[in-house]
Amino acid sequence: MATCMEKFVGVFKQKSTAIIGMIHLKPLPGTPRYQYSMKEILNSAVNEAKLYKDAGVDGVMLENMHDVPYMHTGQVGPEITAAMSVICAEVKKVFYPGPVGVQVLAGANMQALAIAKAAELQFVRAEGFVFSLIADEGLMNACAGEVLRYRKHIDADNVLVFTDIKKKHSAHTITEDVSIVETAKAAEFFLSDGVVVTGGATGMAASTQEVAGVLNAVNVPVLVGSGVTTANISQYKSAHGLIVGSHFKRDGHWANEIDQDRLKKFMEQVKAVRENKLLQATMII
Repeated sequence: MATCMEKFVGVFKQKSTAIIGMIHLKPLPGTPRYQYSMKEILNSAVNEAKLYKDAGVDGVMLENMHDVPYMHTGQVGPEITAAMSVICAEVKKVFYPGPVGVQVLAGANMQALAIAKAAELQFVRAEGFVFSLIADEGLMNACAGEVLRYRKHIDADNVLVFTDIKKKHSAHTITEDVSIVETAKAAEFFLSDGVVVTGGATGMAASTQEVAGVLNAVNVPVLVGSGVTTANISQYKSAHGLIVGSHFKRDGHWANEIDQDRLKKFMEQVKAVRENKLLQATMII
């Protein structure tokens, strides 16, 4: 059986600094800000996927970020699952052969797996995998057992489940005696395919000390899930994956359109970081 690291490399073709570009879908049907037709929403997502593919991004992930205020886990309606399944399937065609993943806010991890199965995606990002937390949407309880049993039930073991630890936009008072390292270890023990370290909010940089601590503590892929920029990417070069959304957008704000110049400069910096790592490895050998 392949290890989590082997699965990660098999999907992203990178041992480290695999770049996952975020596609923040326009407001979906039934949500307060819904105003576009499904065709417009789909075309916007497909166009962003094309930009990411042309820029050489390693993978993309779709998220219903504009669906504020978010519903909680099982309250996320079937219309969201249906819409995202259709959009994800079209994005997968455009981004092929690169990997495509999905996250459904908030904490709708079962729905994400259903979408991944229907659209034949390679990964999902799950919130609240281990331990309880207080998120914007309320109390979010651990769901690892439920999520992985559902993955088995729908025959989707090929879909990687990357799990947030110390989730952003949340209070962690009830688990303040559990460090992020211990949380990462718990996620690994509960069969996470990779853990995601973030800052406190969207666009906020993750602590380099926390990233280093988690990297040293677990044997699963470690991804940085917020605040990565052209200026600080070298600080996260040891991470296996970098999920980037806000920095690619105009003025660095997640709600804006992709700024192709920012995207190009970032990927140039990624190339420089990778070449420097390769040079260092050669010098050591």
